[in-house]
Amino acid sequence: MAEIGKGVTAGKLAINVQKRLTRAQEKVLQKLGKADETRDVVFEEMVANFNKQMGEGTKLQKDLKAYLAAVKTMHDASRRLQDCLADMYEPEWFGKEEIDALAEDTDTLWLDYHQNLTDKSLTCMDTYLAQFPEIKARIAKRERKMVDFDSARHHFASLQKGKKKDEAKIAKPTALLEKAAPSWAQGLISAHQVAQTNLSYNQAEEELGRAQKIFEEMNVELQDELPSLWDSRVGVYVNTFQGMAGHQEKFHREMSKLSQNLNDIMTKLEEQRQLKKDGTAAAKTGDAAKSEEANHSEAASSPAKRPGPPPSRPPPRLTPSPDQRQQPADVYADEASAADDNTESAATTPQSAVTNGSDGELPPGFIYKVKAIHDYASTDGDELELKMGDILLVVAFDNPDEQDDGWLMGVKESHWMQHKDISVKGVFPENFTQKV
Repeated sequence: MAEIGKGVTAGKLAINVQKRLTRAQEKVLQKLGKADETRDVVFEEMVANFNKQMGEGTKLQKDLKAYLAAVKTMHDASRRLQDCLADMYEPEWFGKEEIDALAEDTDTLWLDYHQNLTDKSLTCMDTYLAQFPEIKARIAKRERKMVDFDSARHHFASLQKGKKKDEAKIAKPTALLEKAAPSWAQGLISAHQVAQTNLSYNQAEEELGRAQKIFEEMNVELQDELPSLWDSRVGVYVNTFQGMAGHQEKFHREMSKLSQNLNDIMTKLEEQRQLKKDGTAAAKTGDAAKSEEANHSEAASSPAKRPGPPPSRPPPRLTPSPDQRQQPADVYADEASAADDNTESAATTPQSAVTNGSDGELPPGFIYKVKAIHDYASTDGDELELKMGDILLVVAFDNPDEQDDGWLMGVKESHWMQHKDISVKGVFPENFTQKV
């Protein structure tokens, strides 16, 4: 209740208290059936629709907030999962940079999805529901004004119906005053009582007119607004769920692309691991076959079996470990030493014995010769095409760090003898050849 002195006078407070008492009395009389109540079935249906609409909208708003909270939770879980993958992914594995970029793109996609749902769907619902409290308050005020109108109507009707009783009440005091007042005074008293009755009647009529006007103005306004508000729910639901569907479709489409990229990276990583594993096994098999051919002349003359696929060639490591840099250097030191021995030997040996009829000039970095024992079709621009029986001059790699296990660098002897061109050198699988 408002405190006196803060914009509310004692008279205003008394009037409000009197209104509440009058309304309470009127409601009691209506429930007891002693006073009829103004009923508007159409408006009551509008109010029922309004309450239903407000309840549905409030529930939708609550569920939207719960959905957005779930999206936020999924975003956090996705971020932690991507961070975990990025931390575990070793630098030399295939697609390290792609994995890092994919984690960034995934995080950005989740952020955009959450923000779009908030801006387009939840904000739309918040704006839609913001109008309901004010209309609800006006409906409640209309109900109070309707009770005031009923009370004024019943009061005025009671004055009309009780006119005869009021005249009798006036006549009775006149008879009592006959003994106490002179005859000339009795007429004045009766006139005064009649005037009082007429004043009450006029006041009741005026109060009824005011109450009716206030009630009807509010009633007409609400009867215009409530049907429009009820119809607006369709557009709100369409915009909300159409927006959600559009953002979901875009999000899942983009997320599908990122998921496919991740799947491709994982597949390629596994393929390289398997190829490297198979290449190592094939190299071991080739060494065993060459040893058997050297020990058994009959087996050497028979057609050789097709070896397994050449070892995989992973991309060169930009920053090899000290052990990795040292190992190829040691190998090439031994090979260079052997090449020097071969060169010294070639200096004292007839040229025909060194290169099978060539003029004796060898390519730079020459180590030894090999013979192709199987055909090999190149799969990259830096690989040599081999035919069984080709003689190749093996040379050292310009950068030892670029040599992959199971692969050699060389040039075909026939091409070297004709053109002396080292630029056509290329790599080839060691297990497709044997030393000569």
